[in-house]
Amino acid sequence: MGVVSDRIERETVLRHPIERVWAALTTAEGLSRWFGSVAEIDLRPGGRAYFRWEDLDQESVATIAVVDPPHRFAFRWGIEYLPGNDAAQTLVEFTLEQVPDGTRLRLVESGFAQAAADVARTAHQANSQGWDAELVDLGAYLDAAA
Repeated sequence: MGVVSDRIERETVLRHPIERVWAALTTAEGLSRWFGSVAEIDLRPGGRAYFRWEDLDQESVATIAVVDPPHRFAFRWGIEYLPGNDAAQTLVEFTLEQVPDGTRLRLVESGFAQAAADVARTAHQANSQGWDAELVDLGAYLDAAA
């Protein structure tokens, strides 16, 4: 099965101003339009974020780690498939950079290797597919709102 990858990395260029992309990532209104169906966020380090996906009947609570507008936003959340009281969490970090075409978004989720290999592998695969879908949804939301 090989070594479990500790991180997921994605990069995309969104044809929108950095402030619009930042708002989509860091406001309840923005997040609830592309990342799950319900979002609440207390935008400060140590603040709490709550996400719910009605269609999947899943929810997640995150702790905000970094708020550096409009360039860096990061949060920690539990690794899926682990019991709720397990302390292992991944760090999800968004880095935004203004480029001639709009905004380059870099997403890194790291920390999967803390979990047992089978759990880490399953969670990594699920989140890889999840981020692919969510980033498509983010682009669609920004394009529609333009």
